[in-house]
Amino acid sequence: MPLTYHVRGGRPLHGEVSVGGSKNAALPLIAGSLLADGETVLTNVPKLRDTLAMLRILDFLGAETSFEDGTVRIRTDSLRSKPIPAEYVSTLRGAIVLLGPLLVRFGVVEMSYPGGCVLGKRPVGAHIEAFKQMGAKDMSTDNVLHLQGALKPARVILPEFSVTATENVILAAALLPGETTIELAAAEPHVKDVEDFVEKMGAEVEGKGSHTVTIRGKKDLHPVSHHVIPDYLEAGALALAGLVTRGKVSVRGVDVSHLTSFLDVLRRGGCCWDFKEEGGVLTMDGDASQCHAMHVRTNIFPGFPTDLQAPLGVALTQANGVSRIFERLYEGRFGYLYELEKMGAHVEILNAHQALIIGPTPLRGRVVASNDIRAGSAMVLAALCAEGETTITDIRYIERGYDRLDEKLRSMGAEIERVETKD
Repeated sequence: MPLTYHVRGGRPLHGEVSVGGSKNAALPLIAGSLLADGETVLTNVPKLRDTLAMLRILDFLGAETSFEDGTVRIRTDSLRSKPIPAEYVSTLRGAIVLLGPLLVRFGVVEMSYPGGCVLGKRPVGAHIEAFKQMGAKDMSTDNVLHLQGALKPARVILPEFSVTATENVILAAALLPGETTIELAAAEPHVKDVEDFVEKMGAEVEGKGSHTVTIRGKKDLHPVSHHVIPDYLEAGALALAGLVTRGKVSVRGVDVSHLTSFLDVLRRGGCCWDFKEEGGVLTMDGDASQCHAMHVRTNIFPGFPTDLQAPLGVALTQANGVSRIFERLYEGRFGYLYELEKMGAHVEILNAHQALIIGPTPLRGRVVASNDIRAGSAMVLAALCAEGETTITDIRYIERGYDRLDEKLRSMGAEIERVETKD
């Protein structure tokens, strides 16, 4: 049945909430469990539509999986490679990180093209090019992604700073005896978490968290236990909930080094926040903040995260002056601005990558849609600070990226209800 959020806005949020584990780290770590026989244990795993979908694929491939209280157990002794049909991957872009583990272990991988959010062009070309440099043959068709061949250690030059292509090569290289170097590697926190993971399994990694990474793989890796890093994207969205409602929200368990650029933009924009190392507590004081116009340019890490651009866009509707957003990475990120216009925001979209937000403007409750995961969180923030009741449709997107977001917001005083409606 269709799911919606009903939100009554205008209530300042107050309280403390804990950030969950990173979805963007959990998915490649789940894929990485395929590199070794035995049982891999992952803790701090968020229970999301995407993580459940990834485990369903592993079950299809013969693994035994369980998920209880944030702990995932994966046993891979009976694993096999076989074509993965569209029903398993059509809504899960993250399934792409299965390419490396399956290809290096079995010499072949075949799946329907993974889907997910529509954020503009997100081609698989970087993945195919990387594995061709490692010796794979591309046998893909218009409908099926198909690579095969015995991989060899190599110097891999990625055509772009692709997070998932970097993760795929890291995972494959970890099981290849010899030295593989990745040039133009992505350096996001979740990439480093994958690097830490394969190092625990027995591979050697140099240059972790940098744009040049060298992996010395081993023929036999061993299964490990690993704690998933906190989700800095969820932490940023929860902090912004305190800002836009003019409340005071503390988010516990944050690694502030993951949010350097984001927090610096807020500081320069007049927003009041504080961080305490003990417990990793990020506190946003919306009532004390005097936010003015900001200029935001998204970029690869450690630049401003593209996945926090839409949530910040909501805050900019309440800031004084003309804010400019330059979205460098995806041409489909501005769909949420049309939903904000329905609620009364003053927005000018200059082109697919640049927009102006003129504030402050009061927002009013409307029926709005979640166009993708991060746009969905933006709509929740807009509803929290809007006058009246807002209905948010297509919340399946939100539940692909945020674990129990409605419950966490309710614990701080939000009036938000998750409703099943008849189609």
